[in-house]
Amino acid sequence: MRSLCREFHPFPHARAELITESADRVFKGLIGQYGKIKGADAFIAFIGDMSGPSAQEEVGYTGEGIILEATALGMGTCWVGGFFRPEVARQLVKIGPHEKILAVTPVGYATERLSTEERIMTGFGRSHQRIALSKLVTGLDIQEWPSWVKVSLEAARLAPSAVNRQPWRFEVGKDSVTVYVKNATLDFNVSKRLDCGIAMLHVEVAAINSGIKGNWELLSAPEVARFRNLEVTNRSARKPQTD
Repeated sequence: MRSLCREFHPFPHARAELITESADRVFKGLIGQYGKIKGADAFIAFIGDMSGPSAQEEVGYTGEGIILEATALGMGTCWVGGFFRPEVARQLVKIGPHEKILAVTPVGYATERLSTEERIMTGFGRSHQRIALSKLVTGLDIQEWPSWVKVSLEAARLAPSAVNRQPWRFEVGKDSVTVYVKNATLDFNVSKRLDCGIAMLHVEVAAINSGIKGNWELLSAPEVARFRNLEVTNRSARKPQTD
């Protein structure tokens, strides 16, 4: 995990650092309405260079990539943006003059047996419903979507967000998906653009799993970023010009 945090650096204004000491001091206990973090052996700090205009979404994308890898390794994680002690985290993480710890996650192996309280809180968290895809997407009619677009948007719809607010919206173009924020207000001390960065990662991973390689173009508010199918983009670039 330490190597992953060091090497997974897809954007210039986001990075992650694994801290293997004093993890319990960083967490306030109750995390919204979902449960408590207790006994964590380590945590990962997700750090944004705030001199970059897209730092929030860069951190969301980077952090979700690391969290998914930790989950694949069998470890327990949880995005924590508004319910940790940043003053404690700053004592443990070396940050630059323009950097800010935007979120953290505990990292460890969860206990196999849940307490009664944990079972109740976990059940409450799972009861939240996802917004229907039809209410999240504009642009091309669904019958015109390439197959990879449908898979990618379904994956993005399932992405985590602060208090499950699902602030992302999507516009489907010809071989592209644009992510934008429905409402950019700051809730629970967590940027909605960070949530959208998480959704970006889901879009791309699902596209790759469908055999599509693409790249992201970061955009200005209220848009966040646009993912383009590189095969189509490159084919258009090679198309001969005619008079």
